[in-house]
Amino acid sequence: MFQHNMFDSHNFLLDMTRKTPENELDLIRDDEFETKSGADIMEGGASGDDQDPNKRPKKKQYHRHTQHQIQELESFFKECPHPDDKQRKDLGKRLGLEPLQVKFWFQNKRTQMKSQHERHENTQLRNENDKLRAENIRYKEALTTATCPNCGGPAAIGEMSFDEQHLRIENARLREEIDRISGIAAKYVGKPMLNYPQLPSLGGNILGEMFTTTTSAGDLLRSISGPTDADKPIVIELAVAAMEELIRLAQTDEPLWMNQSSDNNDLILNEEEYARTFPRGIGPQSLGLKSEASRESAVVIIDYLHLVEILMDVSQWTNFFTGIVSKSTILEVLSTGVAGNYNGALQVMTAEFQVPSPLVPTRENYFVRYCKQHGDGTWAVVDVSLENLRSTSVSRCRRRPSGCVIQELPNGYSKVTWIEHVEVDDRAVNNIYRPLVDSGLAFGAKRWVATLERQCERLASVMASNIPSGDVITSPEGRKSMLKLAERMVMSFCAGVGASTAHTWTTLSGSGADDVRVMTRKSIDDPGRPPGIVLSAATSFWMPVPTKRVFDFLRDENSRNEWDILSNGGLVQEMAHIANGRDSGNSVSLLRVNSGNSSQNNMLILQESCLDITGSYVIYAPVDIAAMNVVLSGGDPDYVALLPSGFAILPDGSSNAENSNTAGGSLLTVAFQILVDSVPTAKLSLGSVATVNSLIKCTVERIKASITCENA
Repeated sequence: MFQHNMFDSHNFLLDMTRKTPENELDLIRDDEFETKSGADIMEGGASGDDQDPNKRPKKKQYHRHTQHQIQELESFFKECPHPDDKQRKDLGKRLGLEPLQVKFWFQNKRTQMKSQHERHENTQLRNENDKLRAENIRYKEALTTATCPNCGGPAAIGEMSFDEQHLRIENARLREEIDRISGIAAKYVGKPMLNYPQLPSLGGNILGEMFTTTTSAGDLLRSISGPTDADKPIVIELAVAAMEELIRLAQTDEPLWMNQSSDNNDLILNEEEYARTFPRGIGPQSLGLKSEASRESAVVIIDYLHLVEILMDVSQWTNFFTGIVSKSTILEVLSTGVAGNYNGALQVMTAEFQVPSPLVPTRENYFVRYCKQHGDGTWAVVDVSLENLRSTSVSRCRRRPSGCVIQELPNGYSKVTWIEHVEVDDRAVNNIYRPLVDSGLAFGAKRWVATLERQCERLASVMASNIPSGDVITSPEGRKSMLKLAERMVMSFCAGVGASTAHTWTTLSGSGADDVRVMTRKSIDDPGRPPGIVLSAATSFWMPVPTKRVFDFLRDENSRNEWDILSNGGLVQEMAHIANGRDSGNSVSLLRVNSGNSSQNNMLILQESCLDITGSYVIYAPVDIAAMNVVLSGGDPDYVALLPSGFAILPDGSSNAENSNTAGGSLLTVAFQILVDSVPTAKLSLGSVATVNSLIKCTVERIKASITCENA
């Protein structure tokens, strides 16, 4: 359990400077080592002759390594500071040393590195201590020269009014509290923060005050930079408070969390109890924003430390949750952690969260992410908004403490408890998507956990050495290359199907939700895309059919000629198949289209289909036969040009997540990417736009007709 009073006084700096005297740290030389030889070790035990008092004591002999031996040992130490017996034996044989000599060299080297680290830390703590003493002296001098605000003469405490005396005492207490928390927080996050600002004098709840102001609109993610030096202590304090709140939200049940209904296990947050439990939170709810809070737990097939690494590496995090995170950036790393891991890591970030449809506005956040270890095998990663540190932008969404608690389980499994708690203005959401957003399946904890479970299964299939009997591709290298190519295809599709601020959609035709939206993009010097002008088109609409039925229809190669105009009615055959999850719908396939059109005959299509309780995807792209032969033989897939198209199939929110696959309706987004001109500098013609518009409308009509007929 996270402790409420987790900080001590900043006087710990004084204690730590006394723990390790310099004369002990200097016992080890920095430039080179001298180690006992193996013979000296054997002679270390005193024999009967050695105990003769008349015999002159034997002088200890030392073996000095050659420069070549030291270089080789240093090089090996960088790769493996703790070699095992076999490694020590092999290294000794290569360098002409006894395994015991190698063992002692590595012991001495590790001791030296530890001592150097302690010496550096000791110096830092002494410097911090000197600064704190100097600041203390300045405060005392300022108190002795205090003047009366009315007459300008010397002021004594007794001459002040009761209110003024109370305010001064309160101010002194607040400054002392800031000193204490900032100093101790530096210990936990691994980076000292000494030049903290003078915060508002009477702000007893500085976190609450910081989040009660509103600012003007702007493009949040493009305009925000990292925190200023004056803001950093506030960021640290906010992160530490958010971590405490996350742990309690994850571990506390009723009355803080209550079941939404008896039909499912969905939890809702008791807002009144929340306000009582966390009076020192980030402040009251902002006007115009509504609260969304959810909690979800699951056991996933991933090592807990690997999951921590994914969450703290912004590139891995974005790729892993590609359907939810449309873009993200680290603005500043305040701490990389301690002891060689992410314990205490603190980074300021921006991110944009999306639903795969142009009809749902993205949610932009500027936040701090803090990672902390809580006992053996338990970690937590928390996010909390920093938007209101900037007075030039207003946020449509602010992130209260959200994140996950990760517990180690045997056999490479982990238990994850995910918390999503935001305040958002969602008035711009299209009406057909509003029930989905309100249900929490669009941005809530259930979607994060469902995506995590599916991606963990996919990752396990990539790393698996035993190939399922149903897979056609038996080469491990070919499997990995094909899965890597499919992963890039899915990421490209998800990046271009939502309402991200990275691109602008233009409405072509239609009324309301079934508008066809297009955007253009120039592809130049990108080995993963064909060069030229790429036209993207997308539309979203509702269907009175469960998501599972739509998903099965669209992913089945036997029904592809019913809707795929480009296949021209040809026979579609599955040439290769890779299962990447427990559900049969999670797979990567290589399809061959045998068309009557000679120009399209023997065209290959790479397709990935995936689903979970919050939605599903069918994504595909035409691929060159020669390029796929290279991939299937284990070659680099990064140079295969792809223009992915496909479908995002989401529940309409009319039923709970457990039966959304078999009940309720579907929200289907159809998105195409087409190369309309191979010259990047060419101008887009109206004819190309009209062709793409006609193509997507005809595809939608065919899908509706086929599924409605099948449903009847």
